Order: sequence, then structure tokens, then C-alpha cells
Amino acid sequence: MRFARVFLAAASLGVAVPALAAAPAPAQVSTLLDSTPRTLILTAYAPEWEAMAAVITHGQKLKINDREIVLGTLSGHPVILMSSGVSMVNAAMNTQLALDHFRVRRIVFSGVAGGVDPALSIGDVSVPEHWGQYLEVMLARKTGKGWQVPEPSPEGAPENWEFLFPNGTIVGNADEPARNHMTFAVDPGLLALARKVAAGISLEACVAPSAGQSAQTKLCLPHQPKVEVGGTGVSAGAYADNAQFREYLFRAWHARLLDMESAALTQVAYANKVPAIVFRSLSDLAGGDADHNMEYVFDHLASVNSAKVVEAFVAALPD
Repeated sequence: MRFARVFLAAASLGVAVPALAAAPAPAQVSTLLDSTPRTLILTAYAPEWEAMAAVITHGQKLKINDREIVLGTLSGHPVILMSSGVSMVNAAMNTQLALDHFRVRRIVFSGVAGGVDPALSIGDVSVPEHWGQYLEVMLARKTGKGWQVPEPSPEGAPENWEFLFPNGTIVGNADEPARNHMTFAVDPGLLALARKVAAGISLEACVAPSAGQSAQTKLCLPHQPKVEVGGTGVSAGAYADNAQFREYLFRAWHARLLDMESAALTQVAYANKVPAIVFRSLSDLAGGDADHNMEYVFDHLASVNSAKVVEAFVAALPD
């Protein structure tokens, strides 16, 4: 912007301005790699990928940048299986990468999460209606009169946690002007279908050990997991394992669960006007676990339960 102002000022004064060099060509131009309209199924890391890959009929394998991509079918429906990578920037970047190179009809995420709502237990599958970014915040300064923020909080913002004041994200799309969003909604039609699927599905309480676990007896939960549709999920580029912050997220955001990708991909879906929905099974309680975080004990079981619901969901999609 500063250069633009100098350029305009010089031109208005009649000062000769040297011609600008031609901008270099972009390093890569988006190319459609497959003409078939498909459902994009995203996972974040290995246990989620393995559980989802086990139920997909594999076809062509591709690689873009460092992303392995599988074009296959699930319950007779054409799909793309792709890892988003862990964390918000990876999720946004690689979701957009898939949209740029394939004909994506809808986005479905299958993965694990940390539980925030005390009504949810490890192994349960949650399908939130909204996703918010809980670390899109202003960091307030401390004064003798309390926390002072650089500007007023947006209307409808959740309450602060100490010096962290939620600030939302300003974004629009082809139909809506840019505005501040505290949350992004998943597609209502996909959510309605998820409710129908959830009513008739039974989740796993026990699974065989994964490849990375010792080959002992089955890993079992002391309860029967359930599927719940609705409510709010939250995401940030942080591994959350703090009981007090978990309580804050439940109180201020009414969050049911948290993760490190979903709010990013729902924002990208909104900006591109592509329907999206997220299925997350609890692998831990984000600081509410009794002794230590349980993700690496139950991530395999949680991944299997999420994949099971996604398989049933994709099977129920219209042709």
C-alpha cells in the first residue's frame, strides 16, 4: 500500500515513473486432475487415515506436494481420501488444495477429538452444527482496572478467559459480503442426513490393537459409545489438555468438543460455497481425563468409530 501511494503521488506531479518489471509467473497453476464429482473425505493423522482407508475401495493413488491422495469408492460413491495434516493452517491449505484440483461435491471430515461437554465420553461420536476458532483472539493488557482490549469485542463474542478475548474471523463468499464470524455452520442438509444415520448405528466399545500397539487383548471401554448430532465444536492450533480451560470452553462457547482442524476446513468450505460436515469421535477429554491425556490409548478406537459413522453416512448420500 505504501508503494501504491508513492506511485500515485509521483504520477500526479508529472514525475516519470520507471515501468515495473513483469510479475513472475506463478509457481503452479491449478489443474483439474480428475473429472469425476466426488466426496472429499479428510483425516488429520495416521490412525484416522488407517481407519478410513480400511473401508474405501482403493483406485488411483496420486501425490500433490507432500499429500497422498486416493481416488476410490465408498459404499458405491466416488470419494477422495486425503490427509489434511494436523493443525489449522495445514487443514485450510490442504482443503483448498483439494478444491483446486478435484471436482469436490462435499467435504466430510473423519477423526478424533478431545471432549469438552461432560455429557460426552471417550468413544462417542459428535457431529457439531457449528465450528468456532477459540484462539482467534485479542490479547488484552493488564491494568489497574482489569483487562484492557485494543478494541471492543465483536457483538456476540463469548466471554474472555483471562487475557484472551475471542475476536472472530472476517470472511465472505460469492454470495455474502465479508463479515465477522464467531462460528461457521456445517451444511444443514448434510446435518439432517447425519441425524437419520445416527439413529440406526451401533458403535464399537472394543477394538483389536492397532499396528502401533502391543498385541494383547482387545481394548475396551466401560460403556457403550453413542452418536450425538448438534451443538458447537471448537478448534485451534493448540493441543489442549487443561481442565480449567476445558471448563471455560464449555461455559463460554458451549463447546461439546475441540480439535485442531475442523473450524479451518469449515471456513474454507464456506468461502468456496462447498457443503461440509465433520464427524469426530472422542479419544480423550482435553484435560478432563483422571490421570493423563488418553488420546494415544484410545485414538485407534475413536478413529474406528468415526470411520464407521462416516461409512454409513456416505452410503446414505443421494446418487
